[in-house]
Amino acid sequence: MRNYKDYSNGRCVGWNEHHVEWCTKYRYKIFISEKYKNFCRILLKEGCKRYGFKHIESEVDLDYIHLILSIPLKMDPILALSKLKGYTSKCLFILMPHLRIVYPRGHLWSPGKFSGSVGHITLEKAKKYVEEHKFM
Repeated sequence: MRNYKDYSNGRCVGWNEHHVEWCTKYRYKIFISEKYKNFCRILLKEGCKRYGFKHIESEVDLDYIHLILSIPLKMDPILALSKLKGYTSKCLFILMPHLRIVYPRGHLWSPGKFSGSVGHITLEKAKKYVEEHKFM
């Protein structure tokens, strides 16, 4: 069972876990070696620490990132995603200087992004809970 104190913020208690993903601009396959994938994995974990997110799981493929993280209740998931994209982009340009040739304008990630909430209960369980607590 989860400890509610780990998921509280001021007077709010709850979970704000999200599956997020984004891809490289033009879908260029820049993570061709395991070394580059590891750079990105480390930066994702460091970015989560920096902004107060809880890193749960991540996967770096040739041209996209999948990440499951827990975000503070007071933060918008898209803002959290934008912060991570900015942080990882800046650091990857430093660690992989050859990316400046591929992306001369300094935009590593595509502007598109995906965020979907991941709960600890299913939608069906939530509906059943609400149905059971209706006023009669």
